[in-house]
Amino acid sequence: MPASLARLSVPPTARRSLNRCNLPTEALGSFAFQLTPCALSLDGVLPLHQPLFDRLDTLDSAPERTCVFRTYMNAHFMLDDAPALGLSENVRLDRSRMDYLRLLRGWLFDSEGREGAILKAWVESRFGLLTRYHRGPLGAEDSAGRSGFEQEVSAGLYSTAGLEAQVDLLYSWTQYELARRLHGRTHLQLYRGCSDPRALREMHALDDGRRVVELNNLSSFSANAERADEFGDRVFSCATPMPKILAFSGLMPGLLQGENEYLVIGGIAAITIEY
Repeated sequence: MPASLARLSVPPTARRSLNRCNLPTEALGSFAFQLTPCALSLDGVLPLHQPLFDRLDTLDSAPERTCVFRTYMNAHFMLDDAPALGLSENVRLDRSRMDYLRLLRGWLFDSEGREGAILKAWVESRFGLLTRYHRGPLGAEDSAGRSGFEQEVSAGLYSTAGLEAQVDLLYSWTQYELARRLHGRTHLQLYRGCSDPRALREMHALDDGRRVVELNNLSSFSANAERADEFGDRVFSCATPMPKILAFSGLMPGLLQGENEYLVIGGIAAITIEY
């Protein structure tokens, strides 16, 4: 494989110059990252929440770790105490209820809804990968599509309990759990169904038949090809770097009802069209 292809990354128009993790956007969004991923960490998360991970280290049971994580999230972000956040219990819409679990459930129900917009904007902020598709292609910063997207995100984040910080910790816990449950693995073979070709930007064709594409900054994949077939007339597979997984339905059994669904952070990737 030519070195120039390995260095291929998302174009400058699809990334920010700054992000909030340990790798620049050009590196984490590159084809080279898919081939040889490394751990991604978000600024300030582990130093602030180290006691949580120290406690998780002592537990061998995944359900027990889930219980400890949820209890910690409720306590740290005061998710069960709206008045402590300065929010009235008498308002028509209690924005404090828009927490990380509601975000995930909203995404699993409709990734093109408000919750999906918030999560895609979170990826922009933390990893520097811009949203390329939300209900349709998003244009430049001054385009109507981009303006509408940003307005939807702002409305969704208004008066919430540190929602983006909740997702920071969710991502870090997901990475912790993947390392515990799948020790030594670097990739997962995942599948995605796609109907709109505009959501997938092809950049190169490899000799082995795979296609190098630019994925949207956040997409749903499945561990099951038949399940992926329900969401599009074209199904492709991808060796997905585990550091690119934001969350997955098996993370909290009984709370997230997706069928083997994974939320995957984007960038350049080689895919195989299954059918």
